Amino acid sequence: MSISWYPGHMHKNRKALVKLLREVIAVIEVLDARAPNATANPMLAEVCGNKPRIKVLCKADLANPQATAKWQEYLNTQPNMTCLISEFENSKIKGELLQEARHVIRGNNENKEIKHELAIIGIPNVGKSTLLNKLANRKLAKTGNEPALTRTQLRINLDDIWYVIDTPGIMWPKLEDQEGARILAMLGSIRNTAYEVEEIGWFASELLLKCFRNPLAERYKLPEDVVSPNQLLLYIAQTRSGLDKGGKPDFHKASEVLLNDIRSGKLGPLSLEHAPD
Repeated sequence: MSISWYPGHMHKNRKALVKLLREVIAVIEVLDARAPNATANPMLAEVCGNKPRIKVLCKADLANPQATAKWQEYLNTQPNMTCLISEFENSKIKGELLQEARHVIRGNNENKEIKHELAIIGIPNVGKSTLLNKLANRKLAKTGNEPALTRTQLRINLDDIWYVIDTPGIMWPKLEDQEGARILAMLGSIRNTAYEVEEIGWFASELLLKCFRNPLAERYKLPEDVVSPNQLLLYIAQTRSGLDKGGKPDFHKASEVLLNDIRSGKLGPLSLEHAPD
């Protein structure tokens, strides 16, 4: 089944974003540190134009630190771009963002009328609202594993002159990279009505058995003879999610258990993509 998710309100949000970007000096683009490539909206490169971008790898505590450092190093080499890392307990991110914003201002000294505004953008459920709450030192925005929780723009002051604008998560109309789309579904960036849960559970099982068997074995006390996606989901159904009313394994519930464990970090730090060399 091909995955596609572009609700009507996102088209409206895109038009509002294009208008907003005319007013801000730079863009904070939030990515999931576990999959920085899959969670980068290709449409943003078009709408941002030459606007400086500060990429923030959020949920870094759920990713492999070495892999995240490699992504930061790579992104810092890209034109008109800098990269920061944000973990759940990172209290320095506000200061780091202000430092980068002031650097952008220094590069625009010829413009005396410039506004001290930054826009936070990204796809759903990559940590935008959590980052905003951290910057405000209080809860302003809803957070969770359900995509598209933010529907309106939120503004907060960073200091006496700087403020940031949080925008709703925006996808792009056509998910041409279906491998990336499945990663997005696995991480919870796509609403579960847009895909078959068992299909994504199978995809996640195959990927984890191939690349992350040790975390699986530790989490589920996995026997060595469990080597296929079907065997993994069957084992989870038998030991975690139970059977259906007919006494058969409930692969839907087993898939939900596995996906929820991935999203919440119960399998430990997982980096699903590696930075280019």
